[in-house]
Amino acid sequence: MSINSQILCETSKWVDFLRQYGPISRNGNMYDEVIQRTLQRKKLQPITFETEYLGELLDNFRSALPKSVILTGTAGDGKTYYCRQIWEEFGGSIDDWQKDSKIQRLVLNDRQLVVIKDLSELTLEEKQSLLPQVATAILGKDTSKVYLIAANDGQLVEAWTEAARIKELEPVRKAIEDLLVGDLRELDGFQIKLYNLSRQSAAVLFPRILKAVLEHPGWSNCNQCAYQNQGCPIWQNKQRLEGTNADRTTRERLINLLELCELNQMHLPVRQLLLLIANTLLGHPDAGDKLLTCRKVPEIIAAETTSLASLYRNIFGENLPERRRESTEVFKVLRGFGIGAETSNQIDNILICGADDPELQPLYTDLLLSDPFYGADLKYQAQQRSYLEGDAAKRREEFLSVLQTQRQRLFFTIPNDQTTNMKLWDLTIFQYAGEYLNGLCKVLQEDEKIPKSITSRLIRGLNRIFTGLLVNNQDELLLATSGSYSQARISRVYEESISVARKRGESVSVELDKSRKKPILVVNLASAIKPIRFNLTLTRYEYLSRVAEGALPSSFSQECYEDVLAFKTQVFKQLSVRQTSEREDEDGEEAMNIRLLEVNSAGIASERTLEVYF
Repeated sequence: MSINSQILCETSKWVDFLRQYGPISRNGNMYDEVIQRTLQRKKLQPITFETEYLGELLDNFRSALPKSVILTGTAGDGKTYYCRQIWEEFGGSIDDWQKDSKIQRLVLNDRQLVVIKDLSELTLEEKQSLLPQVATAILGKDTSKVYLIAANDGQLVEAWTEAARIKELEPVRKAIEDLLVGDLRELDGFQIKLYNLSRQSAAVLFPRILKAVLEHPGWSNCNQCAYQNQGCPIWQNKQRLEGTNADRTTRERLINLLELCELNQMHLPVRQLLLLIANTLLGHPDAGDKLLTCRKVPEIIAAETTSLASLYRNIFGENLPERRRESTEVFKVLRGFGIGAETSNQIDNILICGADDPELQPLYTDLLLSDPFYGADLKYQAQQRSYLEGDAAKRREEFLSVLQTQRQRLFFTIPNDQTTNMKLWDLTIFQYAGEYLNGLCKVLQEDEKIPKSITSRLIRGLNRIFTGLLVNNQDELLLATSGSYSQARISRVYEESISVARKRGESVSVELDKSRKKPILVVNLASAIKPIRFNLTLTRYEYLSRVAEGALPSSFSQECYEDVLAFKTQVFKQLSVRQTSEREDEDGEEAMNIRLLEVNSAGIASERTLEVYF
């Protein structure tokens, strides 16, 4: 075997292992076990990174009075990983762990640690036999054993419900349900801690996982590989994900997207983050399983298809067949931003006409010609000319597909100092996403005051939906109905207005939900009345902002429209409470006032009172 072949073989071992994390079909329940066996067989170091709760869990089991622990969450959140780490930390062997036993035991000081690797794998009979023993430990009646249990949240409740036919288990079942529903860690009187791994932040974990992958010693052999300087797309993707100390734009934009997913109530487990990284580095539509190996790289270079391995495509799973892409959670979520499909006239003018337009040439040079690897290579320039000259329809379609790829690349590469001028977020369906992330969420998290312009726009959007009229009121929240029905699309009967600025117990503000670290809109009607809260997800923020700037109420999302009307109903319920407490005795007048909304030429709505006698 030649030296180059040996180097390629050694590098291939690491890349082949990394492929195991990619979108390759496997039994989800065996994911961790498969990875560990592959590591042992290839004699590679594992991918290790700092996890959020491991230190706490180890401290608990090291303490004089450890509590039993339940790890719950969705598939891929790392329950098996945590269990294995704890098992090894307290002296359990990896060989014993790899055995088919569903339950593992080892000595922990003067107790026995019982590890249930996956509660769903136990039969009903096994659960009915084991859970009463667990219950006695949770109730503090048996201190000889302490338990570590991994279970998906739905299966956890189901398992205890099935076993709770035994009367003594009912308090424990209720306690576990309360912990889950209340998103709590502990309850007084119960020797149990519950960790919901679905509460882990993808945006926090992703940089740690990425660092562990990019700095893995398995890459060291690439430095002697001849293809590193001959256009290896794997190495190119690795360098671009790493970035430089002065420019880590691609990594930062990807983390921004993950933050926005989280704020939009979309959870991505650790397994999906590892899948994203593996696919970003190795994806190519012509490779086996659509993931490159080192052995495939020379063929890709020879075929001049390295551009199809672009990490900017792979981030969205463009290397995969549509069915597999749409069934993979992380790609389905990231593709929801519409990056590549969405664009602006400015961006497309640069991509299509930039080579010939003197005004656009500097931007064309900086944004496309400066990247001959994934930007305006010779093939792109030829397709561009063919498109402009109106050649065959097939070539036009090919260039339109290339345009989508270039929009995706630009989203991750436009320099930070040009994002405003280039209107970066116009490349997504969420045009206000940058403002939402940096001007709202991060400002609130840093305990600073958000710009008044943001609150004013949100109020204007709410007023337009609440009334169904193109009103511009932004200093008060208008409450109107169609007479008796508050859900009507057009509501002209004025009921009340709520001052945005604090006034006699009234206020409308945007605050941070400190438990979930997410923005909420809060309406206060009076100091003695419970505030009404409205979660400001990214989608809802975009919807309200678009409505405020002139879009029709249903033009962005019917679901959002219904959410806002449900919020309006909540406000009216609390308004009714306030009106009941304020109502005075009838004065006996035989007149009823009806107040209608009138909108002036400036779009400001005000009330006009009609008297009805009977």
